[in-house]
Amino acid sequence: MAEEIKNIDEYIANFDTEIQKTLNELRNFIRSEAPDATEKISYGMPTFYLKGNLVHFAAFKDHYGFFPSPSGIDEFEKELSPYRSGKGTLRFPFNKHIPWDILRKVIRYRVEENLRRSNDKIKMN
Repeated sequence: MAEEIKNIDEYIANFDTEIQKTLNELRNFIRSEAPDATEKISYGMPTFYLKGNLVHFAAFKDHYGFFPSPSGIDEFEKELSPYRSGKGTLRFPFNKHIPWDILRKVIRYRVEENLRRSNDKIKMN
């Protein structure tokens, strides 16, 4: 059985240099859009956490996966339709440009959504 990955640095180190470069770009981009989020590994993937899971990302055989939850995709359905591959999954092929402007919108939406949900829970108590 493979050793369990403990953090995002370890996760990224498992890939070839070019894939590492893009994974680090994704990580830094998410960090810049959600500076209060913390990093962890969840479901075996790099995850940003802010009052709940914010977004996950990963590298696969021929694409990068980005997982902002179904609500993060539904909110920008038209713009994300070329990348959607499941209810809460976006795929970006290795040989194509990552749509940073769209990802910015999704991440910001997810930050606001998580903070709003957290505030709603506090009000209910």
